[in-house]
Amino acid sequence: MTAPHLLHVDMDAFYASVAIRDRPELHDVPVVVGGGHRGVVLSANYPARGYGIRSGMSGGEARRLCPRLVEVPPDFDVLRPVSKAIMETFRGFSPVVEVMSLDEAFLDVRGAARLFGPPEVIAERIRSRVRAEHGITCSVGIAAAVSVAKLASRRAKPDGVLAIPPERFVAVVHPLDVGELYGVGEATRQRLHRLGLITVGDVARVPVAELRRMVGGHLGGHLHALAWGADRSELSPGGAGTFGFGEGVPEGSMGAQHTLAADTRDRDRLARELLRLSTRVTARLRAADKVGRTVAITVRWSDFHTISRSRTLPEPTDVTHDVYEAALLLLDAVFPLRMAVRLVGVRVEGLRPRREIGGRQLVIGEPDPGWPDADRAVDRATDRFGPTAVRRGSLL
Repeated sequence: MTAPHLLHVDMDAFYASVAIRDRPELHDVPVVVGGGHRGVVLSANYPARGYGIRSGMSGGEARRLCPRLVEVPPDFDVLRPVSKAIMETFRGFSPVVEVMSLDEAFLDVRGAARLFGPPEVIAERIRSRVRAEHGITCSVGIAAAVSVAKLASRRAKPDGVLAIPPERFVAVVHPLDVGELYGVGEATRQRLHRLGLITVGDVARVPVAELRRMVGGHLGGHLHALAWGADRSELSPGGAGTFGFGEGVPEGSMGAQHTLAADTRDRDRLARELLRLSTRVTARLRAADKVGRTVAITVRWSDFHTISRSRTLPEPTDVTHDVYEAALLLLDAVFPLRMAVRLVGVRVEGLRPRREIGGRQLVIGEPDPGWPDADRAVDRATDRFGPTAVRRGSLL
């Protein structure tokens, strides 16, 4: 039986905690980061959660639940350095750190026992260091599998530690609702409930072949592994980038997203927003001297269901026209729209230093459209005169 060696460390209400850590007058006040007229709640502190406010909720709904709610805008120029410093704190305890997002990571501490003690002691040391060095709190789950460590940290919140060793897994986890399993969202939870599978134990008792028949081969096998705590126990060291408001995306990517002032089905309006976002993302790519080969878009419907679509280009690029054309093709592929759109995003993945690729080879007889030169001319103008100095006519 594998001994617990994985820690899942999750900051407690990270965005909100960082926003209010130097503002003692807000510590006992309901506070959210995000919200606003059309935005969503990115993080809620624990007084706000007492009113039923949760991440992903619309700002309007949050204000209806708590009229005295304090809304703080996200400041990623502050959040990212804090996150980076926290991840370095983790690496002081183990070189095997798999970063999931700005505010959470898995650690494999098998090689750290001689220096720091058993996993429970390491967890307490991490909590103490995070509080002392960064002024916020975190919760830690300890287990032998990724999904169980994640579940444990969630149940340890706020500011706690919970270990679920394999010999206690059935007693602790099987009585829980299936929605407690890592990665089981509300739609899957409701589907399983309709099938009479209410608890984790209910799922575990169904033979895997029958479970595959009930919910599909891949999902059935995955659920069976989760229900027995038998998912992966090895980590992939590395980091996760952030796209927009901190959603985990592949490492080595840049993106931007925007919540529209009003939900829309208007293709031209959505296309203009994709152009605006493509312009922003590619300017950042050029400033970082990076190029990428995969373009992805995110579409969030008015019911908050979110989809992503991606397209791999023939060559890596940092050219606005190339990224926008790919994003537009991806947008057209989701028409007709299932409902009005609330948010759109553009992301470029698989980033590489520009120096690693040569210039683009033109096909014989193909005219050079001049887009790279145009982009760099715009960059020089905006660097000198500001971001609104030069804009495409369709965005005016």
